[in-house]
Amino acid sequence: MQVRAYTEADESAVIALWDECGLIAPQNSPLRDIQRKLQVGRDLFLVGVSDGGIVATVMGGYEGHRGWINYLAVKPSERRKGIGQALMKAVEQRIHEKGCPKINLQIRSKNSEVIAFYKAVVYLKDDVVSLGKRLEYDS
Repeated sequence: MQVRAYTEADESAVIALWDECGLIAPQNSPLRDIQRKLQVGRDLFLVGVSDGGIVATVMGGYEGHRGWINYLAVKPSERRKGIGQALMKAVEQRIHEKGCPKINLQIRSKNSEVIAFYKAVVYLKDDVVSLGKRLEYDS
């Protein structure tokens, strides 16, 4: 698998992958999420390519205090091959090179398979409460 930065030509394949992986939520337009990401830190939006097709994505971020991980997706037929770990390693390295001391991420509490994956790549549960406030509605 080759890891590279996202390009606009990847848009439809990325959205299809996110849909296949169940990452698209009614309140979030994947197209708008991509457009927003391309405005801020686009170098941290990575895709994994194998046999000419996109098999994985990760959207990293860093705002000067904490790094963030969003939209980690691996094509279901390609899981358990180390692709997610490789993509995480690549985005972690890029975020760290920007001077970031810690990366955060959020997972829906009922998503036990994803929680297990992140524990396996040494992400620990923080004793925090995640709060959010929607400033814009996509739908």
